[in-house]
Formats: sequence, C-alpha cells, structure tokens
Amino acid sequence: MKLDYAFLILQKLRENYNIFSESFAKRREKPWPEIESLILKYLKEKDKVLDLGSGAGQYFPIFQKKKVEYFGLDFSEKLVEIAKKRYPKAKFFVGDALNLPFSDNFFDKVAAIAILHHIPSDELRNRFLQEIYRVLKKEGILILTCWYLYKKPQKFAILKYNLLKLLKLSKLDFNDIIFPLGEIKNCYFHCFKKEELENLLILNKFYLLESGFLKRSNKNENLFIVAKKPL
Repeated sequence: MKLDYAFLILQKLRENYNIFSESFAKRREKPWPEIESLILKYLKEKDKVLDLGSGAGQYFPIFQKKKVEYFGLDFSEKLVEIAKKRYPKAKFFVGDALNLPFSDNFFDKVAAIAILHHIPSDELRNRFLQEIYRVLKKEGILILTCWYLYKKPQKFAILKYNLLKLLKLSKLDFNDIIFPLGEIKNCYFHCFKKEELENLLILNKFYLLESGFLKRSNKNENLFIVAKKPL
C-alpha cells in the first residue's frame, strides 16, 4: 500500500471517531472482562503505564486497581474530551501513535488494545511498534490485542478484497478489508492471523512471553500477545 493512501485512511478514521465519539463512548463504558484479566496479570503497583488508543477511558478503572501512574493517549480529540470528563484526575492526551510524545525508556508497560488492526500498511505497523519499543524501558512489557476477523461475515469481506487485490482493483493490501464499525460504515481493518502477529513482534525486536486467543461466549474474539523489550 502506498504511504499517502495509508495516511488518508488514518485521517478518515480519526474524523469518523470524532464524528461518532458520543455513541462510540457509550458502547465502550466498561472494560471487557477477558481484557481486564490479561492486563491485571502483568500490572504492578507504581508501574508507569501507557494506554495507547485509550479512547474514552474504557480501561482506566482497571489500571487504577493497581495504583499505577497512568497515561492515556488517543488520536481522537473528542474521545479524549469525553475521557477527561469521565476521569478528571487522569492524564489523557491527544497524540499520534506513530510519533509518541514521550522520551525513550519512559514506560514500564504499554497496553495497545484493539488499535493495531486499524493501522494500514506494513510500514506504518512497523513504525507503530518501533515507537512502543522506543518508549518502553528495558524489560518493559507490551500487552497488545487485535480483533480476530476470520469468521462470518468478515471472512467473506476478506475473500472479496483479496480477490480485488489479485485483479489489481484495490489499493489495499492482502487481508485488508473495509467493514462497518458501529456508525462508521467504511472502517479499515487489517485481518491478522496469530502467526503473522507473532512474526511482526519478533521482527521489531520484541521477545514473546505469551500469545493466543481471548474468548468471549466461547468464541475467539481477540488475538493477544504479551511481549518484552529485551535488556
């Protein structure tokens, strides 16, 4: 995928999250239980933690259970406004995940929940992970999840867009789809498989601690990886 098209996708996604921020925030008022369990497994009291793609602060109550030093960052100004109203004592910032406004070796933990699958192109996904690597302390931990989209009806969308790519009728990459997300009718997703996600972390110098599927109602809903920045 050409970079100018990838940045156009990100710009449109940010605009849509701003337009539909109120309804999106209402659907994301409480943490998902399977994500909560994963995060709490790795948090320690007084950790300095970045919640990357923090939205309207859905996961802030989890981090408060461990009394960490919390920083939430999102590219949607409207979602950050909502987060600040919900949790006025928390540190929420508007920022770019591809150019994080933090110094090197700043965080003990970074949580990137349901964000990487919205980042188009191999180049920008690598840049995203390189920025996380940069701001993590040595032996710092990344907790990352992506939606698992190889199921109906998204599976049919994957077949459709891959066929269009083969016919050179799509600007997207293989396993990219445009699919509805709430009121956002045309939302970009990259559809990760477990091995692809693992290899992407390894390529960006992370050491894998664990990976797998997080289940909800006995269904695979999220891929997850927990990885460490080595010494």
